[in-house]
Amino acid sequence: MSDPLYGAGTLPEGVQSRVIANGNGLDVHILEAGFEDGGRPLVLMLHGFPELAYSWRKVMVPLAVAGYHVVAPDQRGYGRTTGWDGDYDGDLESYGMLNLARDAFGLVAALGYAEVEAVIGHDFGSPVAGWCALVRPDVFRSVVLMSAPFGGPPSLPLGPPETSDGGDDLDEALLQLAAPRKRYGRYYGTREANENMWHPPQGVRDFLRAYYHHKSADWAANQPFPLAAATADEFAKMPTYYVMLADLGMAETVASEMPSREQIEGCEWLPDEQLAVYGSEYQRNGFQGGLQWYRAGGAPGVVAQQQLFVGRTIDVPSMFIGGASDWGARQRPGGLKRLETTSTTDYRGTHLLDGAGHWVQQEQAGEVARLLLGFLASR
Repeated sequence: MSDPLYGAGTLPEGVQSRVIANGNGLDVHILEAGFEDGGRPLVLMLHGFPELAYSWRKVMVPLAVAGYHVVAPDQRGYGRTTGWDGDYDGDLESYGMLNLARDAFGLVAALGYAEVEAVIGHDFGSPVAGWCALVRPDVFRSVVLMSAPFGGPPSLPLGPPETSDGGDDLDEALLQLAAPRKRYGRYYGTREANENMWHPPQGVRDFLRAYYHHKSADWAANQPFPLAAATADEFAKMPTYYVMLADLGMAETVASEMPSREQIEGCEWLPDEQLAVYGSEYQRNGFQGGLQWYRAGGAPGVVAQQQLFVGRTIDVPSMFIGGASDWGARQRPGGLKRLETTSTTDYRGTHLLDGAGHWVQQEQAGEVARLLLGFLASR
C-alpha cells in the first residue's frame, strides 16, 4: 500500500497510517489494520528501542484478517508522533512508565474504545504493556510481553530507603575487568549516546543495519544461556551490545559486526527498502526521545510513583514470546522466572522461537502471529 510518510511499497496491503491526539499531550502517529468496519475488538501493539510502529507491520494483517482492529503507535519520543520533549535536559518524568501507560490509555479512549482485547509490547514496549495491564486490568484485558520480561513494580525497602539502585557496585566491578566493560543501559543514559548513534562514522542506516543484525538470529554467536548471578564476571559473558567495551560507543561496538553484502541481500526479515524506513525516521529525529526512557527508569520521582504499586501483580491472562537466539530474556538473572511465577497470576506460557533473535516479530512474523491468535482465542 502506498503510504504518504514511508513511500510506496513499504506497508502491507490493508495497513494505513494516520495521526490522532491521545489527550496526554501527543499527536500520535499510528499504523492500523482492520479499520474498515466498526465493532472489532482492539489489539494494541507497543514497540521498543530503536524501533517504530513499523516494527509490527508483518503481524498486523493476520490479526486483522482474524477479526481484530490492530493499532500500533509510534510511542513518545519516536517517529512521526509529536508533542514530546526531546531535550536531554528536558522533562524526564514524562518518559516514566506510568506516563507511557497513560499515553496508551489515552490513545485507546481517543480511538473510541473502553477496553483492549490485548496489549502487546516488545522490548521497551514490554514494560509499558505490563504497567498497562497491572494498573488498569479493566481496560487492558490481557497482555503479551515480548523479548523483555516484566519484573513488576520496584521494591519498597523495609526501613530507611537505600541511596543507591544497587547497580553502582556492579558498574565499578565491570570497569575493573581486564577488558573494562559497561552496561548498555547506563551508556544510553549519557549525554553523548544520542550524538554517537545519530551521527556515526558509518551513517545512521548502516549503524542500524549492524545493530539489528548483531541482535538477530543471523549473528551466529547469539547463543544465550542463564547467567549464574548479577556479577561482573557473569555479565561480561554477554555480547558487547549488552555489556559494551568501556571505551566504545554503540556505533563503534556494532560496526565490527556489520553483515556482508551477501548477508544483507539474503536478509528476508529486513530487506533494504524496509531498513530505509527506520533509517529515514532516525536520521530525522535522532535517538534522544527513545534514550530518555532509559534515563527515566532511575529518576527518583518516577521510581517513587511506581512504588505505590509495590506488591501488585498482573492478574489478566499473560504470555511471553522471545527468540531462542535472544539475550533479552537472559540479561537479568532470574527475570524470566519472576515473570512466570511471581509477577503474574494467570500465566499462559513462555515461547522462545527458533530462528529469531531480539526482533522476534520481524524475524519470525508468521509464528508470532500464530501464537498471538491462539492466545487471543483462548481468553
